[in-house]
Amino acid sequence: MDFLLDTCGRRRCLLVVMQLFVLKAAANCPQPEVREPIVLTNEALLMNEFPEGSTATVECVHGFVIDSGSGVVSCTGGKWTELDLRCKKKDCGTPRPQPHLIYDLSAGTLFGAEIEVRCEKGFQISGSSYKTCYATGWRGSAKCEIATCLHPAAVANGTSLWVSQDEPEYGEIIEFACDEGFTLVGSKSIMCSDSGRYSPGPPECKGATTEDTISPSPAPTAQDKHDGDVNTYTDTGYTPVVVSVVCVSIVVTMLVFVLHKFLQRKKGSYDTREDLKPELLQFQNL
Repeated sequence: MDFLLDTCGRRRCLLVVMQLFVLKAAANCPQPEVREPIVLTNEALLMNEFPEGSTATVECVHGFVIDSGSGVVSCTGGKWTELDLRCKKKDCGTPRPQPHLIYDLSAGTLFGAEIEVRCEKGFQISGSSYKTCYATGWRGSAKCEIATCLHPAAVANGTSLWVSQDEPEYGEIIEFACDEGFTLVGSKSIMCSDSGRYSPGPPECKGATTEDTISPSPAPTAQDKHDGDVNTYTDTGYTPVVVSVVCVSIVVTMLVFVLHKFLQRKKGSYDTREDLKPELLQFQNL
């Protein structure tokens, strides 16, 4: 009989212990369940148990900030109170202004946004052409430097009037001059453009050639040849020579005629004119 009572007493104690254990287990809360952009803090992650009445803290993930709520939950009746934390993306704002630098903010300024960086006309970007919004702010260094052109190339038989050791900058003008006896072909002056190239291109210096100074004569025509023959006679004095020959012939003819008349009279013959040649008679009738 005593053995049975003792056994029953032990059973009651075991049941009481089990009930207390179940009640205690029921009072504990499991680890809070969260999802991005919310995470447990390091303190909450280090807790092994969350008994009745305990609290846990949560926070926004990297790149997000608190929009509203406390970020604290409590274990009540084995359950966590409703999470009231609300997070939003961090706003990096407008990047710090820099000389001659332009930002394209069409992609926004919130966390993760990537914006394009450009320069004003006549300037070239040095560094990254993009900036990205991180949790710590904007990243991507860039600045705008004035566009420059290489030193003007040497011009054969000429020279440039650029004497500076520095490279020409955007908008600066370089002039050229040719050596004596040469002519400048192209623009006398060129400008360094915003692309780092000259506009227009450098000129050239060309010298005068025989073909440039003496124009070729056209091929002579038949009429030109005829006129040339006449001119040749006139220029070389052929016409006076012909006239001289004619005059000498007349004089000789007249002398022959006079001599003939003289001989006839000396012989006592009559002048019948029968033996005169036609050409002598022609001169006699003059």
